[in-house]
Amino acid sequence: MSSSIFSYTSLFFFFFIIPYIQSQPTAPAPTNEASPVNLTAVLETGHQFNTFIRLLNTTQVGFQVSVQLNSSDQGMTVFAPTDNAFNDLKPGTLNSLTHQQQIQLILYHIIPKYYSLNDLLLASNPVRTQATGQGGGVFGLNFTGQGQINQVNVSTGVVETRINNILRQNFPLSVYVVDKVLLPEELFGTKTTPTGAPPPDADSPSSDEEHKSVGSRVKGTSPGFVIGFAWFCCSVIS
Repeated sequence: MSSSIFSYTSLFFFFFIIPYIQSQPTAPAPTNEASPVNLTAVLETGHQFNTFIRLLNTTQVGFQVSVQLNSSDQGMTVFAPTDNAFNDLKPGTLNSLTHQQQIQLILYHIIPKYYSLNDLLLASNPVRTQATGQGGGVFGLNFTGQGQINQVNVSTGVVETRINNILRQNFPLSVYVVDKVLLPEELFGTKTTPTGAPPPDADSPSSDEEHKSVGSRVKGTSPGFVIGFAWFCCSVIS
């Protein structure tokens, strides 16, 4: 009797239990591949970077960052100006730039290496950016502050502002919020006298002084000399 019960149990397991187990979907095997990092998606979570996102798209810098983020082991650091930062610029500032200069401006807000806040304070100034070397310019950023209180200031030589918020700080991408657009000296610095232009000679009179000198000599001519010279000319003609 017991052998019959065992036989029925075996048949039930073979015909019903095993097919049921085999029909169940299997969970996908875990992979070590991380999902691609998307800078635009990170900025959209902040809800105050519409202008910066637009410039990333129109200059194609956003696409470049995405490719580099997911193909490089160095990571990237981005300084994201808020919409208010762009609104605080003088009217026409962006429109006065050529397309290439707008690309340089946006690249200037990106460092081709991952930095935490403390790392920025330990970096050797000036820190190179994605714009470094464009047109032979340095396009570097300088960082100062106090690591104990996570206070970091960034300076371009034209503007200086504090990093006041962390939007993301996780390798391979860190995104820091800044309240000013980082204006590079190479595009917005004080214009200087072209190299090689000779300085004005302090001893040589200016054009105005020369005209004044000639006028004073004419005014200083005696009336008798003028009349005599006119009589001489008339006598020669006659």
